[in-house]
Amino acid sequence: MTSLADLASADLSALRAAKRPLRRPGGAGQKARVRADALADMGISTVLDLLTHYPRRYLDRTTQTPIPELEAGTDATVLATVRRVQRLPARRGGRPVVVVDVSDGRGYLSLSFFNQPWRSQQLSEGMEVAVSGKVTRFRGRRQMANPSVEVVEGDWTGRVVPIYPQSEKAGISSMEIGACVDEALGRAGPLEDPVPAWVLDRHGLAPRDWSLRQAHRPGSLADAYTARRRLGFDELLRLQLLLVMRKRALEKGAVGIAQRVGSPLVEAFRARLAFPLTSAQQKAIAEIEADLAKPVPMHRLLQGDVGSGKTLVALWCLLNAVAGGYQGALMAPTEVLAEQHHLSLSAALAGLTLPDPESLLGERPVRVGLLTNQVSGAERARALGDLAQGKVDIVVGTHALLTEAVRFARLGLVVIDEQHRFGVEQRAALRAKADGVLPDVLVMTATPIPRTAAMTVYGDLDTTVLDELPPGRSPVRTVWARGPLEVDAAWEAVRQEVAAGHQAYVVCPLVEESERVQASSAREERDRLSEGPLRGLRLGLLHGQLPERDKEAVMAQFRAGQLDVLVATTVVEVGVDVPNATVIVIEDAERFGMAQLHQLRGRVGRGTARSSCFLLGEASTPEAAERLAALERTNDGFELAEVDLDLRGEGTILGTRQKGVSDLKLASLRRHRKYVALAREVAFEIVGDDPQLRRYPALAAELMALVDDDEREYLFKS
Repeated sequence: MTSLADLASADLSALRAAKRPLRRPGGAGQKARVRADALADMGISTVLDLLTHYPRRYLDRTTQTPIPELEAGTDATVLATVRRVQRLPARRGGRPVVVVDVSDGRGYLSLSFFNQPWRSQQLSEGMEVAVSGKVTRFRGRRQMANPSVEVVEGDWTGRVVPIYPQSEKAGISSMEIGACVDEALGRAGPLEDPVPAWVLDRHGLAPRDWSLRQAHRPGSLADAYTARRRLGFDELLRLQLLLVMRKRALEKGAVGIAQRVGSPLVEAFRARLAFPLTSAQQKAIAEIEADLAKPVPMHRLLQGDVGSGKTLVALWCLLNAVAGGYQGALMAPTEVLAEQHHLSLSAALAGLTLPDPESLLGERPVRVGLLTNQVSGAERARALGDLAQGKVDIVVGTHALLTEAVRFARLGLVVIDEQHRFGVEQRAALRAKADGVLPDVLVMTATPIPRTAAMTVYGDLDTTVLDELPPGRSPVRTVWARGPLEVDAAWEAVRQEVAAGHQAYVVCPLVEESERVQASSAREERDRLSEGPLRGLRLGLLHGQLPERDKEAVMAQFRAGQLDVLVATTVVEVGVDVPNATVIVIEDAERFGMAQLHQLRGRVGRGTARSSCFLLGEASTPEAAERLAALERTNDGFELAEVDLDLRGEGTILGTRQKGVSDLKLASLRRHRKYVALAREVAFEIVGDDPQLRRYPALAAELMALVDDDEREYLFKS
């Protein structure tokens, strides 16, 4: 039996086979070399690449609608023969047109290709083609304008035709790719199924060998979809196995810290809170404290919607570490956010003390430090020294915390804010600064993502969700201002809020005007507003190109109420907390993504006053319109994340995936939500207390073939 990763040759190991190059697919000689080069141009360089280059769709020749029965206004795909190709001369000022007549033996269909003169070379009389497009009628004839066309070779009468993703540039057709696949499958022989039989039986999944062959050469459309379901599940299972194995490997033998929870310091902090914890915060703290008390390192994700109180939960956890004599580190992605955290933590902890036998009074204040690239010279040297000597209890910083010069006396807890902005390596680098034992790690994201995506992106972390707003906060009223009257109303709302003693944000996509992108710029908009709709108000400007000291000065003025309106770019997207700001106007809103708009909206509604968000501008696409309408409809970030996943797919979300995770070619987080959860459940059962899969050697070999050297060494070392 041969495994999926061992298709090139039965005597090769799974690891070597997966990387075996395609030397001469489809025969020998010059033609084979051309094919291999063409496949390489498409990113197909190994046998495994080829057999996982699945058809993107199928044509069912067993039940094809005849051309005379095609209805105008419908999308259709037909398999037909080219009868005539005409290249018509372009009319003055017009576009060249190629007209192609095709027939399925029962009727004719006219194809018009505008501004595609190369079609006259691609298509010739007698050629069989698969044509897809919208059917129209003109002067009694059925037509398609600019349809997609794929050349079909061979006799597919009464069969299902696989159509592969192909490349005009690479010069290889769908049928040529299929021929290469046929040869690889023919050489492979029977394929071993590494997934345990009990998994297949329990969940009604087809065998691997049958599925791979039916995905490429299906006996029916039903067989093709059954096969793809199994192969898609395999993709999700491999991904989840790697994540669960990483989680188990990290837990096994790792020396952690049994943190002290429920200390007088934490109780003193609780007693001074001006508001009760939400039930979601209480549950989150209980989950995290249970992890902290264990002598194994915690690795937990704290996922919360905008304004749900993640920072308070993080601070609570940091105090648990500090109470036990350890230090805490909070890493943020930007200087503005780090400065904001430093200010808020310092204010929250003012007056709290720790026992100190060396102090005259027997106690000392809890110390919070700041370390960013803007901290330099003698100030930086002092900060580094205090950290190394244990004179700082909690340090807030940016990537500056990762530099070699940073040393901790006793690092006990690492909190990473906006986890999606940092890679796994950066998380590991900060964790590695602890001496002897591994610190607990809490990563936070303020960008809600769907449960299925969280299982994929953060699958090696335990997850805690905050889904409740603190008391006193009301949902932000959101208005999509499409026309001039609605835009005028938005600026009037800003004036009214300022008159009532509140403040406002205006967010623009660009810093300066661009001829290429017609969008409002922060500088231009600040000047326009100060002379027009917001004349007489105190306007400030904040953008990423400002020197850090200037940024800090502007933010300090805004926090102090010395500015009425802050005109800014997306530097205010996360972490900026000014409770007196009650209205935000977002220019050219369609140019922002769903998560970004939701984050920007979260800059207001942070106090008890009613707050509003105005999304300005028309939507140029149906997707943009649906996005803006969803934001107007709901404040629930998790609901918006599901809408975003449906609109955009998982590409962007999976762009944050962790190292060593293979691509999803058939599986979809949108369409296969049930199978993501199922794969996660099965992965935990398979791994169990066997993080190196010694009980399942075929599955282990397949996984080893799909990860890089570092990941392989980490997961499979004996």
